[in-house]
Amino acid sequence: MTSTPPLDPRAFRSALGCFATGIAVITTLAPDGAPVGVTVNSFSSVSLDPPLVQFCLGRTAASFAAFSAAPSFVVNILAADQEELSGRFSRRDLDDRWSGVAVEPSASGVPVLSGCLARLECDREHLLDGGDHVIVLGRVRRLASREDGAPLLYFRGGYAQIA
Repeated sequence: MTSTPPLDPRAFRSALGCFATGIAVITTLAPDGAPVGVTVNSFSSVSLDPPLVQFCLGRTAASFAAFSAAPSFVVNILAADQEELSGRFSRRDLDDRWSGVAVEPSASGVPVLSGCLARLECDREHLLDGGDHVIVLGRVRRLASREDGAPLLYFRGGYAQIA
């Protein structure tokens, strides 16, 4: 039996970067009630019936414990003019992420970011093993979306726009 040589991590990341994705900030509440948010581009729909979505979160992320324990979360799908929010919630340092950010509470109390293209309020269904990440599966309970605006995109390691 022949073995396959290991993939070069840089080549793997570069190849994956060819897949353009939208960007979302996932928000929840920590056990102490503090707001928590993280930028992701590994978000997708899973099922229409029942309405399920998923996102992936690194096991070493500072927000990992909060999302692992939280019963609910909100997917905030960012608009093209929200690049600053994407950067703010992608930093490893959790301090001052929320300073000056316009939010409103969801039905479950989880913060919803203002001005997003869409929001999906979810109950956490499952945490699934995904190697160095965990796959968070959520059931959508409530949603809202705008008819106008363009998405914030990520492509080949940087922000992109629809031409």
